[in-house]
Amino acid sequence: MYLQSRSNMALQCSRTCRQYLLHLAHDNIDFRLPEIKALLSIQGKPFDPSENFKETSPFLRLNGLSEDNIRNIMARTVCAKSAFELWGHGKTTDELKSSLLKYPSERMLPFLQEESTYKINVYTFNKTLVFKDRIKKIDALDFLPFQGKVNLKDPDHVFCLLEDYGTDPNNIPEEPFYRYFGRWIADGQRDLIRSHSVKKRHFIGNTSMDAGLSFIMANHARVKEHDLVYDPFVGTGSLLVACCQFGAYVCGTDIDYNTIHGAGKSSRTNQKWRGPDENIRANLRQYGTERQYVDVLISDASKAIWRREALFDAIITDPPYGIRESTRRTGSHKDIIKPPEDFCGESHVPVSMEYRLSDIFSDLLNFAAHHLVMGGRLVYWLPIYRPEYCEEMIPLHPCLSLISNCEQVFSTHTSRRLITMEKKKEPEEEDALACLTDPRYGPYQGLDSFREKYFSGLTKRSGPEEPRTPPDGRE
Repeated sequence: MYLQSRSNMALQCSRTCRQYLLHLAHDNIDFRLPEIKALLSIQGKPFDPSENFKETSPFLRLNGLSEDNIRNIMARTVCAKSAFELWGHGKTTDELKSSLLKYPSERMLPFLQEESTYKINVYTFNKTLVFKDRIKKIDALDFLPFQGKVNLKDPDHVFCLLEDYGTDPNNIPEEPFYRYFGRWIADGQRDLIRSHSVKKRHFIGNTSMDAGLSFIMANHARVKEHDLVYDPFVGTGSLLVACCQFGAYVCGTDIDYNTIHGAGKSSRTNQKWRGPDENIRANLRQYGTERQYVDVLISDASKAIWRREALFDAIITDPPYGIRESTRRTGSHKDIIKPPEDFCGESHVPVSMEYRLSDIFSDLLNFAAHHLVMGGRLVYWLPIYRPEYCEEMIPLHPCLSLISNCEQVFSTHTSRRLITMEKKKEPEEEDALACLTDPRYGPYQGLDSFREKYFSGLTKRSGPEEPRTPPDGRE
């Protein structure tokens, strides 16, 4: 019994006490680690990188995981290209060889058998090697006990030599800074970015969210199968499309009647009016996820329409910033200033009124505190005027903890930040009081002038370069 227990423990350790290498995509760099951390937390696993870990490096070594954990990450990530079981690594060729020779042979041999086929790829980051140099590097690995046959088209096992030449394209060294060798396990889901491109989508708007960022948001929110996800500024539903891909049921609201009903002018250059079947439901039908569509409603985000209880596993949204979409809410008798006594005209309730950015985010956090399930996540975009940015600009709530804060830069003076928060406690009476009296939880009024600062920054720019307009929108 004792020996069997020790044997089971050794087997379990051999499966989990390994190091794995993730090759990360070199775009959306600020978003990569929070995505990996979120996908690990779904599995209840900690983020345990190697000692010399660098956030900007395209290679990430992880400890304390099993191959199944890695496969689960790669089944969802759009920030990682490939994953490998790391067999050896080093700064020089000799260090790499020494590391490979120390790797336990019992872990190698199952993949080096005579009856199996294999191939070895060479990947270089920030440098292109000619075919002859690649072959030379593969030949230098002849000390490894490969017994099978080479099959370049359909091998049983794929191995990869990866070399890191730094991130400066103007200063590429002759020799790599670091070398890795490992067994390929799985590729990430980068193909989703192409297959779900907005350019190919049935129903789009002026502010439809980029497919890659939509999937990143869904991963940051830890959206999973059978979750109920809500977008209070749903627009054309790009975020709902991404969440459905991971098995969630989706719903949303928006104040714009034409967007919800797919009516009005088209956003396509060669089409004047939207077609009869251009709507959010048609987008989900396009990707085979219509059965996960709950519904979308015309509603004002500043008004309470949901019963006051935890309803949603995640809230994911991109509120309007006032650049390409106005920030507005429906009018109300409470908002009307009492006219002077000698006023003889008729009273009027405006159809819509300005919805200040500080109020949008204050209402959004308060809504999430009351309607997220415990442990549920709120993921949203926050517009920033970069010269004035400070941590105090990030909205806070006593019931929500800040998980990550990632920046997407638009220009020298503007950006937006992807904020991820998690519900840690149910709202109580003192929380409502804290939101009114504690300056940490009060709305940051500087957000209200973002539109003016944005356009002021445009007029100050010089030169022929056109600034990148933020994809400001409601999705």
